[in-house]
Amino acid sequence: MLYIVATPIGNLEDITLRAIRILKEADLVLAEDTRKTGFLLSHFGIKKPLVSFFEHSEIKKIPWVIEELKSGKNIALVSDAGTPTLSDPGYKLVRECRKEKLPIAVIPGASSITAALASTSIPHDKFIFLGYLPRKHNERVRLFEKLRGLEAAIVFFESPFRVLASLQDLKEITGNVKIALARELTKKFEEVFESTIDEAILHFTKSKPKGEFVVILDGKTLGAAA
Repeated sequence: MLYIVATPIGNLEDITLRAIRILKEADLVLAEDTRKTGFLLSHFGIKKPLVSFFEHSEIKKIPWVIEELKSGKNIALVSDAGTPTLSDPGYKLVRECRKEKLPIAVIPGASSITAALASTSIPHDKFIFLGYLPRKHNERVRLFEKLRGLEAAIVFFESPFRVLASLQDLKEITGNVKIALARELTKKFEEVFESTIDEAILHFTKSKPKGEFVVILDGKTLGAAA
């Protein structure tokens, strides 16, 4: 069995009892970062073989993982935080397991996406998740333009190094609309900043952006002219 195990996004108390049990019972653990996962396992008194499994090694290691699963081993897949395959390694492995008709079980847990949505007043009964935005200005603007008038909240990840540039690009399409930015969720310096784009730009210009961001806006505002 391949177990896709969600891990805490910050606070270690957010791990589930089932996740702890599966990690204890697995024959080995595939980890995006073996050091971070090693710390997590050590915290809960778990000793298991760790195999590095990150974006640039995934394709090479999939055949070996498939053979290990076929031999009867139980393998747990984890990312640095949250659920594997969501903007993290693992999708290609799941695809191959499905092709080979190998059993898969998902162990759900903490999610920065749902945590950020739950903390905002922006309507989010429907939402679309974009993952990480493109790195280039023109590609970001084209993406925003394609989503004009969407009747749903729009959620995306952004790095602290590009968040200000992405906000400027977004303003070109929406104007100075309401937006929410969440960072360091469940951690000591957790922050959910909900205001206009201009105020967000001012806030994170004065206070240097730190940590990865979850950004949320109302899709209907993408129909507005800048």
